[in-house]
Amino acid sequence: MKRTWGPQPRPQIRLTDAERDEVIQVLQEAFSRGQLDEGELDERTDKAMRAKFGADLEPLVHDLGVTPGGARQTTSTGPFGGREGSAGTGAHAALSSTPAERVVAAAGHAGNYFFPVVVPLLLLLVNGKVSPYVRRQAMESLNFQLFCIITGIASVFLFWLVLPLLLTVIVALGWAVLPAIAGIAALMGRNWRYPMFFRVLKDD
Repeated sequence: MKRTWGPQPRPQIRLTDAERDEVIQVLQEAFSRGQLDEGELDERTDKAMRAKFGADLEPLVHDLGVTPGGARQTTSTGPFGGREGSAGTGAHAALSSTPAERVVAAAGHAGNYFFPVVVPLLLLLVNGKVSPYVRRQAMESLNFQLFCIITGIASVFLFWLVLPLLLTVIVALGWAVLPAIAGIAALMGRNWRYPMFFRVLKDD
């Protein structure tokens, strides 16, 4: 049996949707500054959507002077092999947005009153890979609606207990009030997150 000496290469970690979204945001900001033309934006966005590993993303942003998250580059090494800024990333990091994206995101929250689940799901399918901000808010809205539905169904089977009954009342009030608050927050470009015990769908 042949024995291999020395350190073994570390396996590459596959990208998450959140990491792809961060790069797409950087590309959109570069387009708004005039660093990319429309054709370059479309080409790089398509490559970012199909990227599997960090090495696939690094060439898309290395000549723009920014990192995923929108921060200017510093001297530290980032996850894509380039230089990393100080801005946070992931589900809790702030995302920039255009006025149009804020309106669409707000519609995803307001859809709770008209077509629950359907509206945010459609936004994820149509705009999810184009706008990181819309994707995140649509995902949050969809998670909230699934949370309310699951909690409501569970409380039906436990109707004889006091705690599930109180929880049902709280969820019902949240269903009526929170989407409106979320819609206003989205119009203001806020990174809104619903107060939930769990999230069915994970963004990263």
